Amino acid sequence: MNLEEYLCKVIEEESDKLILRYHAYHNALHHEHVRNTKRISNPPPKSIKKPSYWNLDKKFNPFYVKKRSKSIARSIAKKISDKTYTPLPPHIKEIPKAGGGIRKVSIYQIPDAAVSKIYYSRLLAKNKHRFSSFSYAYRNDKNVHFAIQDIWLDISRDARSFIAEFDFSDFFGSISHEYLKAQYKSNGFYISEEEQFIIDSFLEDRKVGIPQCTSISLFLANLVCWQLDLRFERAGLKFARYADDTVIWSPDYQKICEAFIIINEFSSSAGISINAKKSVGISLLTRAELPAELKSTKTHVEFLGYSISVNSVSIKDASVKKIQKQISYLLYRNLIQPLRGNKLKGLIIPANDKDVALLTAIMQIRRYMYGGLSGQQLRNYINGRTKRIYFKGIMSFYPLVNDEAQLRTLDGWLVSVICRSLSLRSRLLKKWGHDRSHIFPFNVHCSELTARFKQNKVHGKSLLEIPSFMLVQRALEKGLQNRGIESVMNPESMDYDY
Repeated sequence: MNLEEYLCKVIEEESDKLILRYHAYHNALHHEHVRNTKRISNPPPKSIKKPSYWNLDKKFNPFYVKKRSKSIARSIAKKISDKTYTPLPPHIKEIPKAGGGIRKVSIYQIPDAAVSKIYYSRLLAKNKHRFSSFSYAYRNDKNVHFAIQDIWLDISRDARSFIAEFDFSDFFGSISHEYLKAQYKSNGFYISEEEQFIIDSFLEDRKVGIPQCTSISLFLANLVCWQLDLRFERAGLKFARYADDTVIWSPDYQKICEAFIIINEFSSSAGISINAKKSVGISLLTRAELPAELKSTKTHVEFLGYSISVNSVSIKDASVKKIQKQISYLLYRNLIQPLRGNKLKGLIIPANDKDVALLTAIMQIRRYMYGGLSGQQLRNYINGRTKRIYFKGIMSFYPLVNDEAQLRTLDGWLVSVICRSLSLRSRLLKKWGHDRSHIFPFNVHCSELTARFKQNKVHGKSLLEIPSFMLVQRALEKGLQNRGIESVMNPESMDYDY
């Protein structure tokens, strides 16, 4: 397959991906509008929006690009051959960071994104063996969860370890082009003249930095950090690096101090400043019950959505709060919001020990946690009756969690928040003149909620069974043993947004 044919294929793939994403948005919007119409007195009108940058140029629009993929591919292939290719200016999207500040993301036109993807794949295919085994980002042979597993297995062997945590300011936007280009022919990387031309084309309008959120920059980010990784290894330091997120550890305090020297020298050479406010620096990681002589002592380190201690791997607190917030919202939207308006509209009042809104809420929570699986399917898999299932729920982003205490706490919280929601729903129904406190589920004590919900059958099935964090994690653990990390993790966990 020549470049023109391959480019046409990738352009169509990129267009199809965006078209499916747009259709999914449209369908979700429609279903939400239908639900709101039944639930709310004055529902907001259904407003279908398109990304604003589609109006900047037609080649941002996947429907337009797919129809003209052959002619576009022919034009770009000729420009690459003639060394006249230059990507058109991207749309710069500003995204607020959770900790404050703005992240600038470059959204390239679809044909340019396809070019970037093709050359990233080529560069990675022939050079990934050169990257450090402790570099986990933007590779097809490593991922987020490999990093977590390697960190925990290593630090769990020692009761105490010294940890160094550093954060860079605007990593992608600050990289020195002089430093970057010096790596092209260094360190054993294979980069052809054509590939150098494509890289330089994407950097042409920049004095410093590389564009964030385009494929070719993913290779460049690892290329820039190659010398940093090498120096860590030569110093005898253990580390895990995911793009610019790096955690370094060692049982030797003198070695961990050397990590700061290495980071500082890399910062100066590559032109990337250290973020002093977000960099924790050096700490002692130890068990909570052990004495510690350092003021900066911690019992866990947070990395890529996880919280890692000597004893266990947990979901980090900020991620737990996001999960709880989403579940609370599902309960509020189904059980509470319909009763908070000026009048009731399209509401099915609970009767005959049935509450349709409760059933909807439990099924949505189950889908959020399990990804379309049922509790019975998970138990069948754990017991060996089912050989293969696919994990897609929120917990498939955290397959390595083994902190049973945290999972049991989450299960207890879930039962509690459902119980509180039902109590409030009962009071609101009574306020509207519908006293249902004497029927199921409003007459069930919180301590009996789990058992009673599981016993209650809907169309002969336990559709009201309360989902369990502990249950899905046991199934994930079985999947890890049988099929490995990549078979049970959510594919979207490769898109780092923790």
